[in-house]
Amino acid sequence: MSETAQAPSAGPPTTTAHVMYLMHAIAPFTLWTVALLALLVGALTRDSVRGTWVETHYSWLLRTCLWGLLWLVIGTFIFAITIIGLFVIFVPWFLLTVWYLYRVIRGWLRLNDRIPAPG
Repeated sequence: MSETAQAPSAGPPTTTAHVMYLMHAIAPFTLWTVALLALLVGALTRDSVRGTWVETHYSWLLRTCLWGLLWLVIGTFIFAITIIGLFVIFVPWFLLTVWYLYRVIRGWLRLNDRIPAPG
């Protein structure tokens, strides 16, 4: 009896998206510099996934990073101009890191399941 192996359906490439998720996952522990590299990788490779469900993950990571950067600047500014804020500046940074990692993990799990990123 001969069995024919079914080749998995060829879909859009996801390796680069997995690498970008990994870079974003370690970004909070590298002073966010790896996130900037991940954005660069995403910008350079986005054309290879344009029009596919993987493109939603590129957008998800870009929005996550840009919103995180905005909240980092706002939180730092607000807390830096107050006397009490100088002593509790770690609170908004910690909350931002938790939110950022939540979004990265949520998107990465959906990529692993081969479904589009949320909203």
